Amino acid sequence: MSKREFKKYISGLSKEQLEEQLIDVYGRFKEVKEYYDFAFNPKEDKLIDECKFKIGKEYFPVNRRKAKMRRSVAQNYIRHFKRLGVESSLIADVMLYNVEIAQTYCKEKYVRQDSFYTSMLKSFDEAVSYIIENSLQNEFNDRVQKIAEEAWEQQWINKEGFDRIVGKINYS
Repeated sequence: MSKREFKKYISGLSKEQLEEQLIDVYGRFKEVKEYYDFAFNPKEDKLIDECKFKIGKEYFPVNRRKAKMRRSVAQNYIRHFKRLGVESSLIADVMLYNVEIAQTYCKEKYVRQDSFYTSMLKSFDEAVSYIIENSLQNEFNDRVQKIAEEAWEQQWINKEGFDRIVGKINYS
C-alpha cells in the first residue's frame, strides 16, 4: 500500500475506528510500542547507559567469557536510536564510545585480525561523518582527535586512515 493510499484509507475512518487501530497496532508490534513509549517518555540517558553497558560487554564480558568484539552490536543500537529520534549528540557519543572502548580493549590485549581494525576505521569514519552532518564538531573535536592519536600510540595498522578522517572535521 502506498503512502497516498494509506492516507486515503485513514481519512475514511471515524475517530473511534482510528483509535482502535492504533491501540491494536500498539499491542501487536514491539517497534510501535517502543516508539510511542519513547515519544511520550524519552528516557534518553537510561537508553544510552544501557547501550554503552552492552557495547562494553562485547569487549569486557562480565562473566569472564571471551570477548566477542562485535561491531554490529553498536551499529544496531545506533540504527535504533536514529529511528526513535534520539538527540544527535547522544548518538554521536555512542558512535565514538564504540571506537574508544575498542581502543581500551586493544591497550590490554593485542588484536590480530585485520578485519577488526578495518571495522573500527569504518565506525570512526561513520561517526565523524555523522558529527559533520549534524554540526557537532565543536562538541566532539577533542574526542575525535584523541581517538586518532590513540590509534597512532597503539600502532594500529590503519592509523593513517584515522588521520585522514580527522582531516574531514578540520576542513568542514
